[in-house]
Amino acid sequence: MDILNRLAAFRAKEEELAWEGTFIDYLELVRKQPTIAESAHSRIFRMIEAAGIHVDDHGHKSYPFFSNEIFGLDLALERLVEEYFHSAAKRLDVRKRILLLMGPVSGGKSTIVTMLKRGLERYSRTPDGALYGIKGCPMHEEPLHLVPMELRPEFEAEFGVRIEGNLCPSCRMKVDIDYGGRIEDIVVERILLSEDDRVGIGTFSPSDPKSQDIADLTGSIDFSTISEYGSESDPRAYRFDGELNKANRGLMEFQEMLKCDEKFLWHLLSLTQEGNFKAGRFALISADEMVIAHTNETEYRAFVSNKRNEALQSRMIVMPIPYNLRVTDEVKIYEKLVQQSDLRDVHIAPHALMTASIFSVLTRLKESKKQGMDLLKKLYLYDGRSVEGFKDKDVEELRAEAPDEGMSGIDPRYVINRISSALIRRDTSCINALDVLRAIKDGLDQHASISKEDRERLLNFIAIARKEYDEMAKKEVQKAFVYSYEESAKTLLDNYLDNVEAYCNWQRIKDPITGEEMDPDEKLMRSIEEQIGISENAKRAFREEILIRISTYARRGKRFDYHSHERLREAIEKKLFADLKDVVKITTSTKTPDSNQLKKINEVSRRLMEEYGYCASCANELLQYTGSLLNR
Repeated sequence: MDILNRLAAFRAKEEELAWEGTFIDYLELVRKQPTIAESAHSRIFRMIEAAGIHVDDHGHKSYPFFSNEIFGLDLALERLVEEYFHSAAKRLDVRKRILLLMGPVSGGKSTIVTMLKRGLERYSRTPDGALYGIKGCPMHEEPLHLVPMELRPEFEAEFGVRIEGNLCPSCRMKVDIDYGGRIEDIVVERILLSEDDRVGIGTFSPSDPKSQDIADLTGSIDFSTISEYGSESDPRAYRFDGELNKANRGLMEFQEMLKCDEKFLWHLLSLTQEGNFKAGRFALISADEMVIAHTNETEYRAFVSNKRNEALQSRMIVMPIPYNLRVTDEVKIYEKLVQQSDLRDVHIAPHALMTASIFSVLTRLKESKKQGMDLLKKLYLYDGRSVEGFKDKDVEELRAEAPDEGMSGIDPRYVINRISSALIRRDTSCINALDVLRAIKDGLDQHASISKEDRERLLNFIAIARKEYDEMAKKEVQKAFVYSYEESAKTLLDNYLDNVEAYCNWQRIKDPITGEEMDPDEKLMRSIEEQIGISENAKRAFREEILIRISTYARRGKRFDYHSHERLREAIEKKLFADLKDVVKITTSTKTPDSNQLKKINEVSRRLMEEYGYCASCANELLQYTGSLLNR
């Protein structure tokens, strides 16, 4: 069986990663690869960096490390990586802060933490992410802590590696008793980070304050060994198995931190500022780990309002993680959630998730004071589409106008739950956009916490999403009716561009058949421009804009084509569709089509299924629905 072979190969790979040697051997490794002794924050940043960093035309960075799971949060992730991880990796003061991710439910906070955990596990198994610890240490101690404090300046000068922290009580005793102070003989081993094995990755979740013990964080005394070792301050009589112990060298997730009892949070004050914590009857124990927590805005505001929390609040870096505001990325979120659920075998008609995404994003947007701007235009601008009268700089102004945008609205899980409801209600293997919108509306009716005012607002967004779907449906059917659509569009575009070039250059064009010179075809140009609302007064500016775009493409060695200008592409489509509207309307709305009409319907259905992703059921529903739209 192939799975058995793969298991054997996996086991062999794990065995290859194992390494063991003396402290002297480890020093040679450090000399060759100083990064193996880097801090936990630095390791996490290099892990993210190793997956690549992309910079767009506006200078914004995106990180492929997150791209398979997190969608539409590029700006939030850029701030998180640059302001926290990058700065912490440079040993700036932010590394002495708890990272608190704050945002609405189902916004991606837990996913970010999980990705960091899984990423560390994988990265520690690579050559660049390798790290080592003193063998047998319950805290996976950094071996360089063996270097005496007095010798560290010389060591740092020779190796170029800074040493921070001291030996844990267990290792201190090991050096004295097992090795007689000969640190060069101490055995070092390679560490593979693992949340399941509690190696370098810990998770703390508060429970009932009356029953939870601080030992869950810092370890506890093993009373069964006191009679053997004679003292509670003997490291051998102490279990160094708290989450702060086990997360050393990596990351600790503090779930629901702001709901935790104060006595648990006190230990974080010293850990964050000084890099150590108090446990049992021992001196302060060094710990090199990143503490990350997540909460919603309501809990955070309540936490901040309590003056007793000021000390801890000053040791936090709060990173807002809002909902996604890009429709195309929202579709990706739903596609991911569908694949993770039992819905993955269900056929979801084209535009169903897009329509749901339009509704979801509309609920998260804030009204703008900018002249001529409404929520739908804002939605399309955020999605990278062209909107008449607005440019890229307007997007930055809109974001600056509403810095807290995305911190409220409908969450993705609600939409997926409603899709599930639609599927169960219909008892079919296919659902379309109307099914999804209907299920979303029914969910609002069942939601007791939604006020009458909010319900009216959300119903309005459903109506807007329905209207946008109507346009998408009509375009889809009309495109399917066009034979050799791309060729027809290209021919019409070339004809338009020839006339525009002649018009702007005050030239005449030659008839390709008769060779006769003629004035530019104003009727043709206007019939296309009017499709997107270009007025008579604005026609020259639009035509000159097209010529400038063509010139720009030519200078860059690129070819201007049908997809090079969003608004011109839309105008070409609408012109083609307008010429076909009557044909589409008659064919789709006839209850008893003749043989010729039936042939056209079957051909359109075939094209919808083969080229646009429909199944027989949703293709038929689309044709019937579009016919009713065109007959209104």
